[in-house]
Amino acid sequence: MEAAEKKRILVIEDEAHIADGIQLNLTLQGYGVSIARDGIDGLEQWRSWKPDLIVLDIMLPMIDGFSILKTIRREDEKIPVLILSARGDTKDKVKGLRYGVDDYLSKPFDLEEFLLRVERLIRKKGWYENSRDKKFGHTLFQGEAYTFGENHIDFITFKANCMAGEIILTEQEVTLLKIFIANKGKPLSRDMLLNAGWGYSSDTTTRTVDNFIVRFRKYFEKKPKKPSYFKSRRSVGYIFDHE
Repeated sequence: MEAAEKKRILVIEDEAHIADGIQLNLTLQGYGVSIARDGIDGLEQWRSWKPDLIVLDIMLPMIDGFSILKTIRREDEKIPVLILSARGDTKDKVKGLRYGVDDYLSKPFDLEEFLLRVERLIRKKGWYENSRDKKFGHTLFQGEAYTFGENHIDFITFKANCMAGEIILTEQEVTLLKIFIANKGKPLSRDMLLNAGWGYSSDTTTRTVDNFIVRFRKYFEKKPKKPSYFKSRRSVGYIFDHE
């Protein structure tokens, strides 16, 4: 990366050997990296340095990671946050998702996987910024809940009461649903959905989006093979619509 284009990553981590290792490897990838050793310093650097991504530990001195995440999300819903924690149980992951984390990686972690996740989140943020106010309108639905037909989605708890019963949605399912709802009635290409949901380039060949649509139809449609809400548009992609 050129210096003028260098993306900033704030690492809020109190374990020096982990923080220093992350800083070294991210710097080698061309990122600008700053380290905060406790929660108070982390929040101060977030406000003053304005990073493009935050890597956040949960167990921190002064202010814990979940409290930091809640504070950030009250002021900024867009900045990507990757939790990196030794506490990898499901309850902590669900708590992180409820508070608005974008990704969650348990310690010890594979370095290559970590770097790929960082790259994905940085690219995803860039897509949101570049697409803002263009033909797709708002990138993500910002409400806490949404109802269509006999389906109700709670975006705080990730629960959906739908044709398939009560289900817990995954982070990726929630992201795609928010994209569809924000662009209700507008045909969306697979390329657009791949970039928005995963940060993939437009030349990526994958049936990922199609698989999610099949899943949504099973969740929300009375007749999944004759969908009323998540419809295909030949040579275009998909459209979400309802009265």
